[in-house]
Amino acid sequence: MSKNLKIFLGISYLLILFGFLYFIFTNLQINRLNDFSYYKELQIDLGNYISANILINLIYFFIFSVVWVALLGFGSPILIISGVLFGKWIGTLTSVISISCGALILYSIGIFFFRDLIKAILEKKFEKYIHQFQKNEFFYFFIYRFIGGLGVPFGLQNLIPILFDMKKINYFLASFFGFIPSMFIMNTIGAGLNSYIEEAQSFRMIDLILTPEIYFPIILFGGFMIISFFLKNKFFDNAN
Repeated sequence: MSKNLKIFLGISYLLILFGFLYFIFTNLQINRLNDFSYYKELQIDLGNYISANILINLIYFFIFSVVWVALLGFGSPILIISGVLFGKWIGTLTSVISISCGALILYSIGIFFFRDLIKAILEKKFEKYIHQFQKNEFFYFFIYRFIGGLGVPFGLQNLIPILFDMKKINYFLASFFGFIPSMFIMNTIGAGLNSYIEEAQSFRMIDLILTPEIYFPIILFGGFMIISFFLKNKFFDNAN
C-alpha cells in the first residue's frame, strides 16, 4: 500500500508540475522575454484577471498551494507568486495558511504510510534534536520553522516531526506562526516586483534594487537571517 501511494504521489506531483509548466509556456511569448514592455502587458492582464474575481482566484491559488506542498513541492516560488498576484498582506495570509495546511496533510500522510521508513532514514541524523522537541514540541518546532528548518529541504522538514510523534494541532500552529516572518518578507518582495513592473518604463537592475519595495524587504531578510543564526546557535547547535 505504501509503495503504491508513493508512486501515486510521485506521479501526481509530476503531473501537476508539468501541467503548471505547460500552462506557463503555452501562454508566454518566448520571443518577447527580453522585452520589458511584454512584462508590463502581462502585469496588466494578470491584474485585470485577478481583480475580476479575486475570491475565486484566491480559492484556486489556495487549493493549488495546498496540493503542491502536500506533494513535496518547494515553497519559495509560491511565496513570490502570491505576493505578485495578491499583494503582500493578502498574499502572506493566503500562502501561510495554504502552506501550513499542505504541510499538515503531508505530515499526516507520512505518519500513516511512511512512519517506519522515515524513522529508519532520519532518526539517527536528527537524534540530538529529538529530545529537545519532546521537551516542548510547540516551542522548538516554532523556532525550527522560524529559522528555516535548519537548512533541511522544505518537503523533508515537513516530515521530521514524525520522529517525535508531534501532535497535529501543535504542528499546524507552530508552522503557521513560525512561517509568518519569512513568508511576509518573500511576499513583500513579490509585491515589490509587481509594483516595479507597473511603474517603470524600462528595466535597469540598479533601479530595481534601489526600489524601496525591494531593498526594504531585502534588508529585513538580512536582519531575519542574523536573528535566525543566533536562534539556531542557541537552541539547536548546542543540543546534546
